[in-house]
Amino acid sequence: MLIVEDDQGVIDAMRVLFESMDRRVAAASTLAGALRVAREDPARLVLLDVTLPDGDGLSIVGELQAAGCETVIALTGHDDPETKARGLAAGCADVWVKPVPIRELLRKSQQWLG
Repeated sequence: MLIVEDDQGVIDAMRVLFESMDRRVAAASTLAGALRVAREDPARLVLLDVTLPDGDGLSIVGELQAAGCETVIALTGHDDPETKARGLAAGCADVWVKPVPIRELLRKSQQWLG
């Protein structure tokens, strides 16, 4: 899986969480980094922050999918219908508002990762 997030603390927490479930985790903190990682090793699941230092995370959903990433979930601090609609229109399987409920994330990630 690939975590794209500009907060290193969030990356570290998610890495520990998913690696404890025997999941291989890659991480990036920028759009450019996410695309580089995805092209080198496409992830079945991408957790993609919408607001990154070098732009809008939703702008790379198509490129992530073209690189072979299967499921992209947008993570955002914006709890409004417009952001959700933009995420779904961009090709995300879902849009989650931060802070993400950990139990729900673990449950859904099992479905997304199979």
